[in-house]
Amino acid sequence: MALAGGVRVRARALLRAGAQFRGPVLGRPEPAAGGGDGTRRFANLRVLVEPDPAAGVAVMKLKSPPVNSLSLEFMTEFLISLEKLENDKAFRGVVITSDCPGVFSAGLDLTELCGQNPAHYAEYWKAVQELWLRLFLSNMVLVAAINGVCPAGGCLMALTCDVRVLADNPKFVIGLKETQLGIVVPFWLKDNLVNTIGHRASEHALQLGLLFPPAEALQVGIVDQVVPEDQLQSTALSVMARWMAIPDHARHLTKAMMRKATADSLIKHRDADIQNFVNFISRDSIQKTLQVYLQKLKQKKG
Repeated sequence: MALAGGVRVRARALLRAGAQFRGPVLGRPEPAAGGGDGTRRFANLRVLVEPDPAAGVAVMKLKSPPVNSLSLEFMTEFLISLEKLENDKAFRGVVITSDCPGVFSAGLDLTELCGQNPAHYAEYWKAVQELWLRLFLSNMVLVAAINGVCPAGGCLMALTCDVRVLADNPKFVIGLKETQLGIVVPFWLKDNLVNTIGHRASEHALQLGLLFPPAEALQVGIVDQVVPEDQLQSTALSVMARWMAIPDHARHLTKAMMRKATADSLIKHRDADIQNFVNFISRDSIQKTLQVYLQKLKQKKG
């Protein structure tokens, strides 16, 4: 699936203008850390990719400090990196993790949703849809190695993966807390959660905006494994090896069959979903709630 709408435009602009970035330029190879085998990693401002072509696996590290918020720029760069891997036949699987200590992703970038115009809200929501669709329908094996807090949009990314492995730290909670911010989870993400943990558990989780610590996350089924922090990476790679032992064509066709109805529901109603979101997020009451929340965050940082 091609990059859509505003994401496509930004992606092309980023590719053309990579030289203007400070630090590693998008797509520029870097020597792999500690590696002398010729393996190369590539990076842009907000995503670091560490490939292992011999194993057919790449590790994508989210590196948009302080909390890996899902800004338009971050989502664009993430999808560019994912597309590069999907187009390279050397890679069959991706481990998604964080390069920011203690945070997988704090979720949607609320500054994109506060005090902007309707056109911006539409562009932003189309990018969120695209991020979910591209991950949810990826033909690669995706393993989320969750090494930090994972609420809201972070949970959105994790839920699209084939397997979720969570580090056993009581601070590392996961869930969709949107109602706590006065926001409603979109129907397609609701469907994703219901498919994962069941209808009744999803009702409780979504209405109350629950965030699950590791033991509860495992019990409810929102993650597949909980392991000590120092074993997270090795476990993710071990899980990946098990999934990659299955012939790709059979696994991918089965994945597509299992996920088609959920994805088609969004694709069919995509424009209506964007318009509903724009109408909702533009309400004065919602804007005031977001402004209060952002102000509280600023006070905490101060």
